Parts: sequence; structure tokens; C-alpha cells
Amino acid sequence: MVTKNSWWEGAVIYQLIPRSFSDGNGDGIGDLQGLSSRLSYLRWLGVEAIWLTPIYPSPLEDGGYDITDFKSIHPELGDLAGFHRFLTAAHDSGLKVILDLVLNHTSHLHPWFQRARWAPKGSIERDVYVWGDDLNRYGAAPVLFRHFESSNWEWDEVAQQYYLHRFLKHQPDLNYENPWVQEQMLGVVDFWLEKGVDGFRLDAVPFLFEAEGSRCEGLPETHDFLRKVRKRVENHGRDVLLLAEAIQPVKEAAPYLAENELHGAF
Repeated sequence: MVTKNSWWEGAVIYQLIPRSFSDGNGDGIGDLQGLSSRLSYLRWLGVEAIWLTPIYPSPLEDGGYDITDFKSIHPELGDLAGFHRFLTAAHDSGLKVILDLVLNHTSHLHPWFQRARWAPKGSIERDVYVWGDDLNRYGAAPVLFRHFESSNWEWDEVAQQYYLHRFLKHQPDLNYENPWVQEQMLGVVDFWLEKGVDGFRLDAVPFLFEAEGSRCEGLPETHDFLRKVRKRVENHGRDVLLLAEAIQPVKEAAPYLAENELHGAF
């Protein structure tokens, strides 16, 4: 539900891939410096908010949606100081900035996953991700990328277990049953809100929790966590947009728009 008089009501939001938009340093890759130089052009187009696809460090095996550090900037795009300069310039130009935030998974190269692989079974470190010994676990959950993956599970030689990946095999799923994971991801929300961003496009939100005998999509626990995100955002005392990639039929997407959950959903 859209809050009355919220900045996004009727706003023109422009999805932008920074790496392919404007190169500010001549290396052939779009970056924050180049983007900053084109803000007046975006305003001329009538844009009121910029939605940035992932700008975090990543091996770029999935366009940056495979993240190795949620609290930094990919070095080809700039750094945190450069992001501050960009965000300040955007706000000075009357533009809001929305970040893509991937809640469901990380890159397999993320330090959390590398630590989890080597940690003992049952340890908190191992349980940052979803592991199993049986390929039939959560068997009712469909394989989302059938053209690329034949299973939701991938064997890890170091861990001697399978790990769950609802997306591609290099994107292991975080385990939201682990309270540490929830606090870390809420901390990521805090981090960027303290930097001054105006909203988040939350990637792949239906798949945060799993339950045997279900499609592992849109479970009550997932909605519980998203309400925590909404509460954390409201604690900052600003009008911050939470826009979900729900990728569900309308009847299943609608619950994300509860009064105390998200403001919009694809």
C-alpha cells in the first residue's frame, strides 16, 4: 500500500545499469563518476528517482546479483566516497536513489560461504547457508532456472554436503532460520539508509525461507522477516520505498503489500 504523500506516489523511476550507462574515467566501464555527470540529463528526461542495479563487489557471474560484500562498492564503479559524492549530487538535483538489494543469496565467493564450507556441520558458521545430505529435501520446490540448472542443490567437496541454490549454482541461499543471518541483513539495510539512500528494490523476496512439502515460496516466515525490514526502515524516520520483486501471481504477490510490510511489488 502506498502511504499518502510518499515521494514515490506517481514518481517516474528509471532503472539503470551503472556499468553500461556512462564511463567517467575512460576505462570503458560505466561508473559512479560517469553517472554523476549525467544527472542533469536524467532530470531533463523527467526522471524523479534512479533505481541502481547491484553496485556491490561481485565476480559478475550474474550481473552483480552474486554479491561478495553488501557494504561496499565494486571497485570498477568507484568506492564509498564516490558513492557519497554521487548520492549528494543526485539529491541536489532533486533525484531519489534506490538500491537493488539481494536478500536471498550471496556469491559462492562471499567470505560467509567460504567460512561455512570449512566450518563443522551444525555450527553457526555452517548454518549461515542452507545445507542438506539428501537431494530430495524440499523436493516440492521447483527448479527456477531449468535451462541452466537441473537441481536446487549443488555438492560441495569441502563441506561434504549439498547446498541449496534457488537461483544459479554460484548463488548459495542464505539460511534465514539462523538469527545471525537476519541481523546481518537488517544491518545491511541500516548501513545504506545511514548513507542516505531513498529506497530498496528487494530482489527475489519469495524465497527467503524453506518448508518441507511446500514450494518454498512466500511462506509466513518470509512475510514475518519483511515486516522486520519495514520496521527497521521506519525506525530511520524517513520516507523509504520498499519495492519487492515478488515474481508471483497477483493473488500471491498481494500479501506483500500489507500495511506493515512493503510499499510495492512486481
